[in-house]
Amino acid sequence: MTEYRLATVEETQAFGARLAALLRPGDLLVLSGPLGAGKTALVQGIGRGLGVSGRVASPTFVIARVHPGPLPLVHVDAYRLGSLAEVDDLDLDVDAAEVVTAVEWGAGLVEQLADERLEIVIDRSSASDERVITLLPHGGDWAARLVAL
Repeated sequence: MTEYRLATVEETQAFGARLAALLRPGDLLVLSGPLGAGKTALVQGIGRGLGVSGRVASPTFVIARVHPGPLPLVHVDAYRLGSLAEVDDLDLDVDAAEVVTAVEWGAGLVEQLADERLEIVIDRSSASDERVITLLPHGGDWAARLVAL
């Protein structure tokens, strides 16, 4: 478990871009944290770091967006999904080996998509814009990759 303290949205996006340099096809990122914590800001930075095309915005109402690029990004908002069956209906595993999949609100719903994953917990201070990002590697070589951050 590794923690990072970030003072602004811009720092959160820059951290996402640094994290993107460690990502590979098939990676699953599971993001959790309260509303407004910075999950989408982090994914925006990841998208920038991956060089995806188009604007990375919260997929709240469309549930999932695919952002093409040298390493495509699938950005999912599982907030309104209530069961594993609804996750399965999205067919996220169809191209999972060829993309990076980032799932906001995915804890407890998407872990079965990959044996290896990076859980990202974001907490935000109520008194400032500071965010605390905790990275929890599960399986594979995640722990070794995160040393480079």
